[in-house]
Amino acid sequence: MDNGIQPLDPVAIQLGNISVKWYGVIIASAVVIALLLALSEANKRKMDKEIIVDLLIWAIPISIISARIYYVIFEWDFYKNNLGEIVKIWHGGIAIYGALIGAVLTAVIFSRIKKISFWQLADVVAPSLIIAQAIGRWGNFMNQEAHGVETTRAFLEGLHLPEFIINQMYIDGAYYQPTFLYESLWNVLGFIILLVIRRTKIRRGELFLGYVIWYSFGRFFIEGMRTDSLMWGAFRVSQALSLFLIILAIGIIVYRRLKMNPPYYMEDKYGKVAKGK
Repeated sequence: MDNGIQPLDPVAIQLGNISVKWYGVIIASAVVIALLLALSEANKRKMDKEIIVDLLIWAIPISIISARIYYVIFEWDFYKNNLGEIVKIWHGGIAIYGALIGAVLTAVIFSRIKKISFWQLADVVAPSLIIAQAIGRWGNFMNQEAHGVETTRAFLEGLHLPEFIINQMYIDGAYYQPTFLYESLWNVLGFIILLVIRRTKIRRGELFLGYVIWYSFGRFFIEGMRTDSLMWGAFRVSQALSLFLIILAIGIIVYRRLKMNPPYYMEDKYGKVAKGK
Protein backbone atom coordinates (compact mmCIF):
# COMPACT_ATOMS: atom_id res chain seq x y z
CA MET A 1 0.00 0.00 0.00
CA ASP A 2 2.78 2.42 0.92
CA ASN A 3 4.45 2.08 -2.46
CA GLY A 4 1.34 3.47 -4.14
CA ILE A 5 1.22 6.67 -2.09
CA GLN A 6 1.74 9.80 -4.15
CA PRO A 7 2.60 13.16 -2.56
CA LEU A 8 0.29 16.12 -3.06
CA ASP A 9 1.14 18.24 -6.09
CA PRO A 10 3.17 21.23 -4.83
CA VAL A 11 2.06 23.24 -7.89
CA ALA A 12 -1.19 25.14 -7.39
CA ILE A 13 -1.43 26.70 -10.85
CA GLN A 14 0.50 26.02 -14.04
CA LEU A 15 0.54 28.91 -16.52
CA GLY A 16 2.64 27.78 -19.44
CA ASN A 17 6.20 27.58 -18.15
CA ILE A 18 5.29 29.42 -14.98
CA SER A 19 4.50 27.32 -11.91
CA VAL A 20 2.68 28.88 -8.97
CA LYS A 21 3.53 26.73 -5.97
CA TRP A 22 1.21 26.05 -3.06
CA TYR A 23 4.03 27.22 -0.79
CA GLY A 24 3.83 30.72 -2.25
CA VAL A 25 0.03 30.74 -2.22
CA ILE A 26 -0.06 29.71 1.45
CA ILE A 27 2.58 32.23 2.51
CA ALA A 28 0.80 35.02 0.62
CA SER A 29 -2.49 34.03 2.27
CA ALA A 30 -0.81 34.10 5.68
CA VAL A 31 0.45 37.64 5.03
CA VAL A 32 -2.98 38.87 3.94
CA ILE A 33 -4.72 37.33 6.96
CA ALA A 34 -2.09 38.74 9.31
CA LEU A 35 -2.47 42.20 7.77
CA LEU A 36 -6.25 42.17 8.11
CA LEU A 37 -6.00 41.14 11.77
CA ALA A 38 -3.43 43.83 12.52
CA LEU A 39 -5.53 46.48 10.78
CA SER A 40 -8.56 45.43 12.80
CA GLU A 41 -6.68 45.76 16.07
CA ALA A 42 -5.14 49.06 14.99
CA ASN A 43 -8.62 50.38 14.32
CA LYS A 44 -9.77 49.32 17.80
CA ARG A 45 -6.78 51.09 19.32
CA LYS A 46 -7.59 54.20 17.24
CA MET A 47 -4.29 53.97 15.42
CA ASP A 48 -3.50 55.19 11.93
CA LYS A 49 -3.94 51.99 9.90
CA GLU A 50 -1.60 53.29 7.20
CA ILE A 51 1.22 52.81 9.72
CA ILE A 52 0.63 49.05 9.63
CA VAL A 53 0.56 48.97 5.83
CA ASP A 54 3.70 51.12 5.55
CA LEU A 55 5.52 48.86 8.00
CA LEU A 56 4.53 45.76 6.05
CA ILE A 57 5.82 47.25 2.79
CA TRP A 58 9.26 47.53 4.33
CA ALA A 59 9.19 44.48 6.61
CA ILE A 60 8.32 41.85 3.98
CA PRO A 61 11.31 42.30 1.63
CA ILE A 62 13.72 42.94 4.50
CA SER A 63 12.49 39.83 6.31
CA ILE A 64 13.00 37.69 3.21
CA ILE A 65 16.53 39.02 2.79
CA SER A 66 17.40 38.55 6.47
CA ALA A 67 15.90 35.05 6.45
CA ARG A 68 18.17 34.17 3.54
CA ILE A 69 21.25 35.77 5.13
CA TYR A 70 20.60 33.87 8.36
CA TYR A 71 20.37 30.57 6.48
CA VAL A 72 23.47 31.23 4.38
CA ILE A 73 25.55 32.13 7.45
CA PHE A 74 24.90 28.77 9.07
CA GLU A 75 25.32 26.86 5.80
CA TRP A 76 28.45 28.75 4.80
CA ASP A 77 30.48 25.58 4.25
CA PHE A 78 28.30 24.98 1.19
CA TYR A 79 27.81 28.55 -0.01
CA LYS A 80 31.46 29.61 0.22
CA ASN A 81 32.14 27.20 -2.67
CA ASN A 82 28.88 28.01 -4.45
CA LEU A 83 28.59 31.79 -4.25
CA GLY A 84 26.17 31.92 -7.16
CA GLU A 85 23.66 29.93 -5.13
CA ILE A 86 23.37 32.62 -2.45
CA VAL A 87 20.90 34.70 -4.46
CA LYS A 88 18.95 31.68 -5.74
CA ILE A 89 16.35 31.74 -2.99
CA TRP A 90 13.97 29.76 -5.20
CA HIS A 91 16.21 26.74 -4.61
CA GLY A 92 15.13 26.84 -0.97
CA GLY A 93 16.88 27.93 2.18
CA ILE A 94 15.27 30.54 4.41
CA ALA A 95 14.96 30.58 8.19
CA ILE A 96 11.98 31.90 10.15
CA TYR A 97 14.16 33.22 12.95
CA GLY A 98 16.13 35.22 10.41
CA ALA A 99 12.87 36.65 9.08
CA LEU A 100 11.72 37.59 12.60
CA ILE A 101 15.03 39.29 13.38
CA GLY A 102 14.73 41.32 10.18
CA ALA A 103 11.10 42.21 10.91
CA VAL A 104 11.85 43.36 14.47
CA LEU A 105 14.83 45.48 13.43
CA THR A 106 12.71 47.02 10.68
CA ALA A 107 9.95 47.82 13.18
CA VAL A 108 12.43 49.40 15.61
CA ILE A 109 13.89 51.70 12.94
CA PHE A 110 10.46 52.38 11.44
CA SER A 111 8.99 53.38 14.80
CA ARG A 112 11.86 55.76 15.48
CA ILE A 113 11.48 57.42 12.10
CA LYS A 114 7.71 57.74 12.57
CA LYS A 115 8.19 58.83 16.21
CA ILE A 116 5.83 56.20 17.55
CA SER A 117 6.15 53.57 20.25
CA PHE A 118 7.83 50.39 19.05
CA TRP A 119 6.34 48.43 21.94
CA GLN A 120 2.79 49.43 21.16
CA LEU A 121 3.28 48.70 17.47
CA ALA A 122 4.80 45.29 18.32
CA ASP A 123 1.87 44.47 20.60
CA VAL A 124 -0.64 45.20 17.87
CA VAL A 125 1.04 42.92 15.34
CA ALA A 126 2.10 40.10 17.72
CA PRO A 127 -1.04 37.95 17.28
CA SER A 128 -0.80 38.48 13.53
CA LEU A 129 2.78 37.24 13.51
CA ILE A 130 2.06 33.99 15.29
CA ILE A 131 -1.05 33.12 13.25
CA ALA A 132 0.88 33.86 10.05
CA GLN A 133 3.54 31.41 11.20
CA ALA A 134 0.87 28.81 11.95
CA ILE A 135 -0.55 29.14 8.45
CA GLY A 136 2.85 29.33 6.79
CA ARG A 137 3.91 25.93 8.13
CA TRP A 138 1.37 24.34 5.81
CA GLY A 139 3.52 25.56 2.95
CA ASN A 140 6.25 23.33 4.37
CA PHE A 141 3.69 20.52 4.48
CA MET A 142 3.00 20.87 0.75
CA ASN A 143 6.74 20.74 0.05
CA GLN A 144 7.25 17.75 2.38
CA GLU A 145 9.85 19.67 4.38
CA ALA A 146 10.42 20.82 7.97
CA HIS A 147 9.50 17.32 9.11
CA GLY A 148 10.85 15.34 12.03
CA VAL A 149 12.62 12.04 12.48
CA GLU A 150 11.51 8.79 10.91
CA THR A 151 8.48 7.10 12.44
CA THR A 152 5.82 4.53 11.51
CA ARG A 153 2.43 4.75 9.89
CA ALA A 154 0.95 3.13 12.99
CA PHE A 155 2.28 5.98 15.12
CA LEU A 156 0.78 8.61 12.81
CA GLU A 157 -2.54 6.78 12.72
CA GLY A 158 -2.43 6.72 16.51
CA LEU A 159 -2.43 10.51 16.46
CA HIS A 160 -5.78 10.35 14.63
CA LEU A 161 -4.46 12.46 11.79
CA PRO A 162 -6.37 12.81 8.52
CA GLU A 163 -5.29 10.41 5.80
CA PHE A 164 -3.92 13.19 3.59
CA ILE A 165 -1.48 14.29 6.30
CA ILE A 166 -0.31 10.75 6.98
CA ASN A 167 0.24 10.10 3.28
CA GLN A 168 2.11 13.39 2.82
CA MET A 169 4.49 12.34 5.60
CA TYR A 170 5.53 9.34 3.48
CA ILE A 171 8.77 10.61 1.96
CA ASP A 172 11.32 8.57 0.01
CA GLY A 173 10.06 5.25 1.35
CA ALA A 174 9.59 6.18 5.02
CA TYR A 175 7.17 8.00 7.31
CA TYR A 176 8.28 11.06 9.28
CA GLN A 177 7.09 13.04 12.26
CA PRO A 178 4.83 15.95 11.16
CA THR A 179 6.74 18.61 13.07
CA PHE A 180 5.25 21.24 10.76
CA LEU A 181 1.87 20.31 12.27
CA TYR A 182 3.12 20.36 15.85
CA GLU A 183 4.46 23.89 15.38
CA SER A 184 1.35 25.04 13.54
CA LEU A 185 -0.93 23.82 16.33
CA TRP A 186 1.36 25.31 18.98
CA ASN A 187 1.16 28.66 17.21
CA VAL A 188 -2.63 28.49 16.87
CA LEU A 189 -2.87 27.90 20.62
CA GLY A 190 -0.49 30.79 21.19
CA PHE A 191 -2.63 33.02 18.97
CA ILE A 192 -5.71 32.25 21.06
CA ILE A 193 -3.83 32.92 24.30
CA LEU A 194 -2.53 36.26 23.00
CA LEU A 195 -6.05 37.31 22.03
CA VAL A 196 -7.23 36.53 25.56
CA ILE A 197 -4.42 38.15 27.54
CA ARG A 198 -4.37 41.34 25.51
CA ARG A 199 -7.76 42.13 27.04
CA THR A 200 -6.25 41.91 30.53
CA LYS A 201 -4.11 44.42 32.39
CA ILE A 202 -0.82 43.68 30.69
CA ARG A 203 1.79 46.37 30.24
CA ARG A 204 2.79 47.75 26.91
CA GLY A 205 5.27 45.48 25.17
CA GLU A 206 4.34 42.41 27.16
CA LEU A 207 2.03 40.98 24.51
CA PHE A 208 4.87 40.96 22.01
CA LEU A 209 7.34 39.64 24.58
CA GLY A 210 4.80 36.97 25.52
CA TYR A 211 4.68 35.97 21.87
CA VAL A 212 8.48 35.69 21.82
CA ILE A 213 8.44 33.48 24.93
CA TRP A 214 5.58 31.26 23.73
CA TYR A 215 6.95 30.71 20.24
CA SER A 216 10.52 30.16 21.42
CA PHE A 217 9.47 27.67 24.11
CA GLY A 218 7.57 25.52 21.61
CA ARG A 219 10.23 25.89 18.93
CA PHE A 220 12.94 24.68 21.32
CA PHE A 221 11.28 21.28 21.76
CA ILE A 222 9.98 20.92 18.21
CA GLU A 223 13.38 21.81 16.77
CA GLY A 224 14.87 18.88 18.67
CA MET A 225 12.68 16.55 16.60
CA ARG A 226 13.60 17.94 13.19
CA THR A 227 16.10 16.49 10.72
CA ASP A 228 17.02 19.70 8.90
CA SER A 229 18.24 21.90 11.73
CA LEU A 230 20.87 24.54 11.11
CA MET A 231 23.86 23.68 13.29
CA TRP A 232 26.40 25.74 15.20
CA GLY A 233 29.02 23.19 16.09
CA ALA A 234 27.25 20.59 18.20
CA PHE A 235 24.24 22.85 18.87
CA ARG A 236 21.04 23.35 16.94
CA VAL A 237 20.96 27.06 16.16
CA SER A 238 17.22 27.47 16.67
CA GLN A 239 17.33 25.76 20.06
CA ALA A 240 20.17 27.98 21.28
CA LEU A 241 18.44 31.09 19.98
CA SER A 242 15.13 30.01 21.53
CA LEU A 243 16.70 29.73 24.98
CA PHE A 244 18.40 33.11 24.57
CA LEU A 245 15.16 34.80 23.49
CA ILE A 246 13.16 33.31 26.37
CA ILE A 247 15.69 34.59 28.92
CA LEU A 248 15.95 37.96 27.17
CA ALA A 249 12.17 38.47 26.95
CA ILE A 250 11.63 37.57 30.60
CA GLY A 251 14.48 39.88 31.60
CA ILE A 252 12.99 42.77 29.62
CA ILE A 253 9.56 42.27 31.21
CA VAL A 254 11.03 42.28 34.72
CA TYR A 255 13.29 45.28 34.03
CA ARG A 256 10.53 47.39 32.48
CA ARG A 257 8.13 46.62 35.31
CA LEU A 258 10.70 47.48 37.99
CA LYS A 259 12.38 50.47 36.34
CA MET A 260 10.02 51.98 33.76
CA ASN A 261 6.45 51.35 34.90
CA PRO A 262 5.12 51.20 31.31
CA PRO A 263 1.43 52.00 30.69
CA TYR A 264 -1.18 49.32 30.18
CA TYR A 265 -1.72 48.11 26.64
CA MET A 266 -5.43 48.93 26.65
CA GLU A 267 -5.33 52.40 28.14
CA ASP A 268 -3.39 54.66 25.78
CA LYS A 269 -3.52 55.88 22.20
CA TYR A 270 -1.00 55.32 19.48
CA GLY A 271 1.87 57.80 19.37
CA LYS A 272 0.73 59.85 22.38
CA VAL A 273 2.90 58.39 25.08
CA ALA A 274 6.31 59.06 26.57
CA LYS A 275 9.14 57.97 24.32
CA GLY A 276 10.90 54.74 25.29
CA LYS A 277 8.18 53.31 27.52
